[in-house]
Amino acid sequence: MVSISTTATEAALLEGLSEADAERVMAALEYVTPLYASKCVITEQNALQFVNGVVATLAMLRTDVDTRIAAILFELPELNPIAAEQIEIRFGKEIADLVTGIRRLMKLREAALTQHDVGRGKDAAEKAASQMETLRKMVLAMATDMRVVLVRLASRVTTLRYFAECKREDGAAQQYASETMDLYAPLANRLGVWQLKWELEDLSFRFLEPVQYKRIAKMLEEKRLERESFVVNAIERLNKELQIAGVKAEVSGRPKHIYSIWKKMKGKSVNFDELYDVRAFRVIVDDIKDCYTVLGLVHNAWTPIPKEFDDYISRPKPNGYKSLHTVVVVEDGRPLEVQIRTREMHQFAEYGVAAHWRYKESGGSNFSAQEYDEKIAWLRQLLAWKTDVTDVVVEQEELQREWVEKLKAASLDDRIYVLTPQARVIELPCNSTPVDFAYHLHTDVGHRCRGARVDNVMVPLNTPLQNGQTVEIITLKVGSSQAGPSRDWLSPDYSASTRTRTKIRAWFNAIDQEETLSNGRALVEKTLQREGKTAVNLEELARKLGFADVNDLFLSVGKDEFSLRQIETVLRENVPEVEPDELSFTNKSRASSVTQGAKSGVLVVGTEGLMTQLARCCKPAPPDDIVGFVTRGKGVSIHRLSCKNFAEMRNKAPERVIQTTWGDHGRDTVYPVDIFVLAQDRQGLLRDISEVFSREKINVIGVNTQSAKAQARMSFTVEIGGTTQLQKALHVLHEVSGVLEVRRN
Repeated sequence: MVSISTTATEAALLEGLSEADAERVMAALEYVTPLYASKCVITEQNALQFVNGVVATLAMLRTDVDTRIAAILFELPELNPIAAEQIEIRFGKEIADLVTGIRRLMKLREAALTQHDVGRGKDAAEKAASQMETLRKMVLAMATDMRVVLVRLASRVTTLRYFAECKREDGAAQQYASETMDLYAPLANRLGVWQLKWELEDLSFRFLEPVQYKRIAKMLEEKRLERESFVVNAIERLNKELQIAGVKAEVSGRPKHIYSIWKKMKGKSVNFDELYDVRAFRVIVDDIKDCYTVLGLVHNAWTPIPKEFDDYISRPKPNGYKSLHTVVVVEDGRPLEVQIRTREMHQFAEYGVAAHWRYKESGGSNFSAQEYDEKIAWLRQLLAWKTDVTDVVVEQEELQREWVEKLKAASLDDRIYVLTPQARVIELPCNSTPVDFAYHLHTDVGHRCRGARVDNVMVPLNTPLQNGQTVEIITLKVGSSQAGPSRDWLSPDYSASTRTRTKIRAWFNAIDQEETLSNGRALVEKTLQREGKTAVNLEELARKLGFADVNDLFLSVGKDEFSLRQIETVLRENVPEVEPDELSFTNKSRASSVTQGAKSGVLVVGTEGLMTQLARCCKPAPPDDIVGFVTRGKGVSIHRLSCKNFAEMRNKAPERVIQTTWGDHGRDTVYPVDIFVLAQDRQGLLRDISEVFSREKINVIGVNTQSAKAQARMSFTVEIGGTTQLQKALHVLHEVSGVLEVRRN
């Protein structure tokens, strides 16, 4: 062990190291001393004082030399970036990797603080708790070397000790305390680093509930001498009983933790004097038989409280914790709590198996809570085993190397944890891509996904995501006709999640079904036209053919599962027809159409008596801007000024252009115009559009429809009295369900 000349402070930093390793730590300290001497970390503590505190805490945990050196160096990237570039050259790649890992965890403060701003109310609190739980997993997953987490815990303890020493009560201290209580104390608990867990909780409680903390601390101090005197006397009495019974045991008082006392007072609604474990001791024996022997001796010496006896040896807690707990009433009439366990049980409990939590995986995950618990339990046992390494130097160094290798490989890499731009933590399967991320956020976000930025850099959608990255999805606008996944996304290169692939398949299944439905509808309609039965009641026809509704009929026909001949046979029977108003696109109007000889009302400027005709290519109607073109033998053709055909004719023969304007065309004159409608194909679409024309008193004189890929493209020729009536109709058509685009041709 260490034999180099050191001060008491330095000796604390080098505890448990060989002389060679101690020299390496001292060399690292000498290197950073001039770099840190005049610098402060973010908490305003002197940098050298800070790293000394971190390393002393790590020495108490008996960590290896590389972990302690990394703890000395991890503030360099923040305080002296130039010197930080030399870490790998001076100290090796392993230490450089540890420093990088620690810095990555330091950046998670923003994500941790964000969880407190999720909102208020029960649902918001549950969401915040869920997010914090996911963040804890993220910390463990990001630490590809678990020693990184130990350094992070030690640094947080050091910071809170500094705040307590300075008696800081500002917002920053409370913020650190709140973050610690939510994130770092539970992590210390689940890793089994109980030495830090209790201190993290007590220090955080000091800043979060200063009045309660001081009240309980004062009560403990006031009763300390009385309590210690009582516990010593009780231990002496029990030791005599143990000696007589021939049982070897270690009896000691239990440490008192202020936060734990407060939780029990609050949870059980009892006063300080009523707490059982304010006065308590623990008995550690060699085997299970001795546990029950000691229990009998305790119950013989004092009167037990039956309701307060728990046998966690024969009935262990779900997390594996084993021990005997009993509460007895002593001479002064007050309670005394006694815990009895074997050395193995004690190690198992102290190093983390007796945790107060369980991970709860989301439904459908192939990574179960039990598997996660087993991994954490293994980590705890690994950390506990390290504290038992106290043999000769040669053997210890060999075990030290084995311990370090296992701890480096102890990452929990079955899941990854990434962040949204708002610092929300998202849990995904390992090897997930931006596509998986998008579908996890929302199915619609996945369908509209067209790109991704990872840490502000554009990446391909099949890029595997890494722990701790921030991912932003680039999407199409809501309602875009181009939205939808690519079939390539079904390959493992694009989607690691079964949930993602299920959502993508559902999209394509819906598209395929729409196409099948559309094809079936077209085949049925052609059959109806061929049989001269276009007015037949389709619902009645479907019922007669044995289908629940007409869509089932269309699907069956589209899949070629139902013969059209059967439809023809039924059509020749007496199938009711739909009322004429349901399919009619025409309004019996008294208006005169220019297509049937009514005067167009077009005046040729400077000339009278010329024959005019409205051009079929652009179908002008008042008050469109119009112009005339003199044709050969057919008079003047009237075009809209914006007509492309007219523009070509004007370029070829500008001398034949003639100025025209609208004159008195009569109140009842109507003009033909073409309307184009693009819509999602569905049953009843034509009926809904016809109802619009009917309400607007617009006569339809021509219809042409085509359907492909679940979309209907429709062209209507209608008769209007003017473009004001047309604009109103176009606006109303836009409101029809499924209509994507409406325009005048």
